[in-house]
Amino acid sequence: MFESHSQAILELCRDHHLVAPSTLNDLNEEHKATGKSLADLLVEMGIVEKSVLLQKVAGQLGYEYLDGSPGEIPGEVIGALQGNLARMYGVVPIRMDAQSIDLLASDPFNNQVIDDLTFALGKDIRLVVGDPVRIEGMLKLHYGDDETTVDDLLKELSSDDHDGAGGGNKELSEHDLESMAGQTPIIRFVNLVIGQAIRDKASDIHFEPFEHEFKIRYRIDGSLYEMAPPPKHLALPITSRVKVLANLNIAERRIPQDGRIKLTLGGRSVDLRVSTLPTQFGESVVLRVLDQSAVQLDITSLGMPKDVFEGINDIIHRPNGIFIVTGPTGSGKTTTLYSALRVINTTDLKLLTAEDPVEYEIEGIMQVPVNHAVGLTFAAALRSFLRQDPDVIMVGEIRDLETAQIAIQASLTGHLVLSTLHTNDAPGAVTRLVDMGVEPFLIASSLEAVLAQRLVRRICKNCRTPYEPPAALLQQLGIDPVDIGNREFFYGRGCEHCSDSGYRGRMGVYEWLRLSESIRDLVVERASTMVIKQKALEQGMRTLRDDGLRSIFDGATSIEEVIKYT
Repeated sequence: MFESHSQAILELCRDHHLVAPSTLNDLNEEHKATGKSLADLLVEMGIVEKSVLLQKVAGQLGYEYLDGSPGEIPGEVIGALQGNLARMYGVVPIRMDAQSIDLLASDPFNNQVIDDLTFALGKDIRLVVGDPVRIEGMLKLHYGDDETTVDDLLKELSSDDHDGAGGGNKELSEHDLESMAGQTPIIRFVNLVIGQAIRDKASDIHFEPFEHEFKIRYRIDGSLYEMAPPPKHLALPITSRVKVLANLNIAERRIPQDGRIKLTLGGRSVDLRVSTLPTQFGESVVLRVLDQSAVQLDITSLGMPKDVFEGINDIIHRPNGIFIVTGPTGSGKTTTLYSALRVINTTDLKLLTAEDPVEYEIEGIMQVPVNHAVGLTFAAALRSFLRQDPDVIMVGEIRDLETAQIAIQASLTGHLVLSTLHTNDAPGAVTRLVDMGVEPFLIASSLEAVLAQRLVRRICKNCRTPYEPPAALLQQLGIDPVDIGNREFFYGRGCEHCSDSGYRGRMGVYEWLRLSESIRDLVVERASTMVIKQKALEQGMRTLRDDGLRSIFDGATSIEEVIKYT
């Protein structure tokens, strides 16, 4: 209940003195640790009755509260709202007159309901607070389950007469664009595309205009998949709808814009980062899906080997030092750092992050988005952080000498600093810092550990099949067939669960470098990456390739994936 509004529930409990402050703090810690909503914890533990909590929510928002059932709802009232819209926004109409309509809302905090449905229904919207479980039942009773697919809606949109909507080169006013973006089929289509992406666990949605077509692609487990393309003339209404949701200037199509969308789809809160780019044939729009519930921010569920997990756990509980996670874009570095922060996110520590941009909002952590346009760089944010009395600092990326120097200064003055770098392996992070111009003795005295990681696709459990790989593939992996013994290799045959790809989900492979005294000596001597790597291997470090082999022999991933990413 109210998953994405725990902060609002926390403030409501404080304002109305519903719960003792110490109990509320304990519950908030439990909410952060388990991800379960604060409202659900309050009700499940019998601390506050559900009806009392809902009544307080209604009072806080200035809405009516309906306790129990609304009774028989006239057919014309149910008919006033289309089923797809009712399901999309999680609302059930209970009363209406010529000017207005009262809607029972499963998420009364979602103001988008009022904005969108006022436009769609041409009536004043009054939200009514009720039991979300009961509202869910009423939705099923009156509107059934939604069987509409993107393909069905595409057929409907193709048959509608949208001719000229954004076709040709005629200049459209902001009002024209807004009315096109506000058409119910366009609203439904965009929400359906986003909903489908979230169900398929996509990380990005790409809207791409070309001369004769308009493509929509999803990135799932690192690979792009194309969906059925909508008609070309819908490119402008669809991109305008996305821009309206992201509060961007829809009339401005000549420069790139960045924004953010917060949506509630089927009672579930979704956060999307939006980037537009003007191209030859219109605006390309990419949505990064930041679905809190889909991302595992629990460090125990990242599938790390025991020694790596224990090493990270030890580092993040230290009072000072630098911990760096390294790897290319999209290798899960941010997720690892967020997971680490969640472990130490307790009331007795002050945590600050500087990010470009803030990807996931974590309660209890002060998160600062860097803004180069106004001079708020990583270095500037870090410098300000030191005056904010922090215990732990996360800086999104060490990109230059200034940021590196302030990070080291912070660690030497009693702060734990977490950050990322773009290098191929863990020993490479040390030499990258030296190349930036950092004094080797400063690196040796502040850097505690480096974790290099990659994401490889997991073999789908439903169609996992043993097979004998060709000798050439084993040779590429650096394995002698004689050393295999009776170990089995697997691949994904492809099935409906994994959309015939053979893979479902991703997992990490890791390279863990802990700086020992002998490695610190090599750093001071400006030793090369190869020399540091050799010493680390002697002291038990496993390379990314070796950790990939562990995943292959566990039957979790394929030889091809490990060769591709390590």
